[in-house]
Amino acid sequence: MTRSPVNPGPVADLAPSDTTITDYDRKHFATYLMLLDAVRDGRAVDDIIREVLQINPQGDRAKALRAYDSHLARARWMAEHGHEQLQKSARDRRVE
Repeated sequence: MTRSPVNPGPVADLAPSDTTITDYDRKHFATYLMLLDAVRDGRAVDDIIREVLQINPQGDRAKALRAYDSHLARARWMAEHGHEQLQKSARDRRVE
């Protein structure tokens, strides 16, 4: 996997857990998509952590795995629920 020019850079230690989309989510939307694609494609977890999340998986292993787990959970939430908020937000901006 090569680094995408749309990847906004290293992620936070933990992804948001809000029930609404955050600025962090908007900034890392491409990261979430890349993460879901990498998991779907069966990429190794360490490769995903290094290349998508831009974290050294061998540095603080527990911290890297927490970041992976929280960002994957958030990516799945965005796919299942967050996209509705993005669509509503886009509709609201068109009305203004």
